[in-house]
Amino acid sequence: QVQLVESGGGLVQAGDSLRLSCAASGRAFSSYAMGWFRQAPGKEREFVAAIMWSGDSTRYADSVKGRFTISRDNAKNTVYLQMNNLKFEDTAVYYCAAGIRFPAVTKEKYNYWGQGTQVTVSS
Repeated sequence: QVQLVESGGGLVQAGDSLRLSCAASGRAFSSYAMGWFRQAPGKEREFVAAIMWSGDSTRYADSVKGRFTISRDNAKNTVYLQMNNLKFEDTAVYYCAAGIRFPAVTKEKYNYWGQGTQVTVSS
């Protein structure tokens, strides 16, 4: 079992930056690939970014490429999502997830989920 807790969300203006964190507890965090997803009201949960267990490889959705950076610190059991140049359309609840496959861009490939953190970008 892996428990995930996101933090760092908030209300920002367009063009601002935020860093989300996802703290993991439980077994063998470093053996899991990690992903970030987001869900806006009335929309499906969509893939944002993923990072493999070692941190050596990442994958991004086209909509965030060049603006968001996923990273992880296995010593701290934490994965991060640095979000720069935020846009109104980035407004959503952001979820982190853990799975055994990389790259995994569909939510069905992930086994464990956090409760989410709200990011609201005002235009």
